[in-house]
Amino acid sequence: IEPTGTMLAGQAADAFWISIAHAELLSAKPEESLRFFVEVLGMEEEAREGQSVYLRGWGDYLRYSLKLTESPQAGIGHVGLRAWSPEALERRAASIEQTGLGRGWIDGDVGHGRAYRFEDPDGHPFELFYEAERYVAPEHLKPSWRNQPQRYTARGCAVKRLDHVNMLAADVRASREFAQQELGYRLYERVLLDDGTEGGAWMSLSIAAHELIYVKDAYGARGRLHHLSFWVDTREECLRAADVFVDHDVPIEAAPSKHGVAQGFFLYGFEPGGNRIEVTTGGYFVYDPDFEPITWSEAERARGQYWGVKTIESFHTYGTPDVSPPS
Repeated sequence: IEPTGTMLAGQAADAFWISIAHAELLSAKPEESLRFFVEVLGMEEEAREGQSVYLRGWGDYLRYSLKLTESPQAGIGHVGLRAWSPEALERRAASIEQTGLGRGWIDGDVGHGRAYRFEDPDGHPFELFYEAERYVAPEHLKPSWRNQPQRYTARGCAVKRLDHVNMLAADVRASREFAQQELGYRLYERVLLDDGTEGGAWMSLSIAAHELIYVKDAYGARGRLHHLSFWVDTREECLRAADVFVDHDVPIEAAPSKHGVAQGFFLYGFEPGGNRIEVTTGGYFVYDPDFEPITWSEAERARGQYWGVKTIESFHTYGTPDVSPPS
């Protein structure tokens, strides 16, 4: 399957979702991680159930975008996608089942109804659902404007929403093709290495430059997370987030700068459980229905970021769970 900006053969028009609804993040330090997301990122606790806490940004229209779960090791628990309709959910589940990657139905979770579980070819877990509860703000968080789901609290980085998920993959091409064929993603940018393998794929279900990313796992491991990314509205907020990180002793991996691929403005650091977290803004929108994906060579990618900043080595190697050899 060659990259294309148009729908792949066999894709149904109903394969398009509203966006990534939520992500489940695993942490062996749940209380410390919870403080990070509430006090540093500025998210609101929406619910608790079992070993999980459900959190939201002030711009999330559903009840939450982050499920934080206690676990022996860090990484991704699952990514939740919301289908376009009940009928689309059934059709997509049936199609995924035919790939052999389906894992069956569950009754639901906090904030959403029955869901179909599956994995991508690399082993990353996903859930697909339709029925979902919209957020209703309690009195102290009621917004001043009806077209805003929650009051802006200005706590910490005050992230607005989950922006994208970046996965590490042993075989980027296989996961990218699955996401296009079965989930309706459009490929906007990719990196093609000198040996013909794909080093990265930036995809979206909307006009945003990326929502789901796969990048090559340096260790050839499967099912690992590179990072979760949370949105703020301006570059100034991203710069301020770096100050917030410093004030809270959050390890900063990459100080604010601008990506070459997708052109987003970024800040990278690590939450206490060891997962990489990005605060982001900017990027570009794709309005062209016939957009041709941009392919970068290995040499072009080696140039670094947009303003010539070289990418730190850990950005290419570290992920969760951590499988790097002892130093």
